Amino acid sequence: QTPVAVAKRPSTMSMFSVVRKQMKSHPSLIPLFIFIGGGATMSMLYLARLALKNPDVSWDRTNNPEPWNKLGPNQQYKFFSVNTDYSKLKKDRPDF
Repeated sequence: QTPVAVAKRPSTMSMFSVVRKQMKSHPSLIPLFIFIGGGATMSMLYLARLALKNPDVSWDRTNNPEPWNKLGPNQQYKFFSVNTDYSKLKKDRPDF
């Protein structure tokens, strides 16, 4: 009879050891892990930027209940602006 290799159950192996084992046996998966990890990292960084920099989000309602009213007309809060030069805009709305 031929000896049968007994594999560890996945529940007893850590996730990183499973990934390391797959990367050693299939090196063509390395770019996939790199790009998926990079995409997940960039999406989490963008969500953090939206939560911290967007004027629609109010973290401190007692001291600054309406942060969108304190924005100047030349203050850019969008991540990417195609045709607008924010430094040349003038105030065209009333103060509240």
